[in-house]
Amino acid sequence: MDILHISAECYPIAKAGGLGDVVGALPKYQNGLGHVAKVVMPMYRTKFLHNNEWDVEFKGNTNLGSRNFDYTIIRERTNKLGYELFLVDIYGLLDREKIYGYDDDIERFAAFQIAVVHWLTYSPAKKPDVVHCHDHQAGLIPFMMRYCYDFNWALGNLKTVITIHNAQYQGWIGWDRSYYIPSYDRWKHGMLEWQNNINSLASGIKCADKVTTVSPSYLEELRYAANGLENLFEYERGKCVGILNGIDTDVWDPATDTYIDNPFSLEDVAHGKLLNKQVLCEQFGFNIDNPLIVFIGRLVGEKAADILPDSILASIYSLQHNVSFLILGSGEPDVEWRLNNLTSQFAGSYNAVIGYNEKLSHQMYAGADFLLMPSRVEPCGLNQMYAMRYGTVPMVRSTGGLRDTVIDMGDEGGYGIRFIHASVGDVIHSIHRAAAVYKDTGTLNNMRTRMMQVDNSWDNSAQHYIDVYRNL
Repeated sequence: MDILHISAECYPIAKAGGLGDVVGALPKYQNGLGHVAKVVMPMYRTKFLHNNEWDVEFKGNTNLGSRNFDYTIIRERTNKLGYELFLVDIYGLLDREKIYGYDDDIERFAAFQIAVVHWLTYSPAKKPDVVHCHDHQAGLIPFMMRYCYDFNWALGNLKTVITIHNAQYQGWIGWDRSYYIPSYDRWKHGMLEWQNNINSLASGIKCADKVTTVSPSYLEELRYAANGLENLFEYERGKCVGILNGIDTDVWDPATDTYIDNPFSLEDVAHGKLLNKQVLCEQFGFNIDNPLIVFIGRLVGEKAADILPDSILASIYSLQHNVSFLILGSGEPDVEWRLNNLTSQFAGSYNAVIGYNEKLSHQMYAGADFLLMPSRVEPCGLNQMYAMRYGTVPMVRSTGGLRDTVIDMGDEGGYGIRFIHASVGDVIHSIHRAAAVYKDTGTLNNMRTRMMQVDNSWDNSAQHYIDVYRNL
């Protein structure tokens, strides 16, 4: 089976969150199952672009409304990622260093999608069996393949799948810019619309042959918490399926991880984690005898980062400074400022690194005792799976994929800490539970052993996607 993944992100080329991790790993595992999976994404100006060799695959010319543009498709020469990687270059739109955050993002991703569909239509190469779109940045592609006159004659019968990684972001476009979309059957304008706007994600849900979400629980949550799309998910539930994300166990392996100072395995997890914790304690001035709780991620409301400062402050006082906290992330300026301000107030018990640091994140998974994820919204979550792979106890709110992947230590076979509400009170209570189990070395090591044996690899999930394609 020939599968083409279309995405705005793909690790290690360009990543802003879990979307990049998924698209960077899933095709490799699908190829391992005997299929031909490929990825196409925008050609951002990243280190990966400059550090690798490329061949020109196709050159084309098309339109974004009245704006005519040339585009070039290039292919990574060696398939070093385990799959064919194609990049779309559009001068003046996709030639940026960052993925998102520009005033013309609507134009950038509209042009990207048009270029991809134009390439699929007019390239002499074999058409894919399945076109797999990811999130709203590829959400208009099923519509264009089926209803745009320039493309549907060649692509209208191809099967399409859209995966929703986060339904909070939907790609809204005002009808005043509807001319961006190539000429289409006007009787089908309702397939673009939701709540008086063109809604890229809603269009993808309506037009794709199958809709997947990144965990079963998240699919259920979308029926009552989908940022305005609740009725659509209820209506389309018959073609929706929740498939839990996996992690790339080649990249996330404490025994071979080159980012961490002291590799370790299941057999020496206690000693290995202690050595890696020592690295963090020396770097950030913590007492190695205290439990080390970390947060890694975006400092935004979805992740409930705004409740971290009060939760940390109260816990340090209530536990009489016998606990350490380390934060790594960036996001809302107010949250960054509040977290930074705690550094001087609680030196020796708290520190924060504002920004993104891949090496430090791996070291934190390896050396921390607990990972805190109080997320208000977590479609799947990968951090808790990374933590489990490294023997770090996940402390998570019972939502989305966190509920599907973490069993509370009070339940049979449990290895984590779960709580109900994204509130300061629930987080403090969980921190006290963590501090208590930390003193029980035997129980803690048993939890580590159990979590490290959980199979969160892509093997099973990749097969689930293949089954979805086959059913189409």
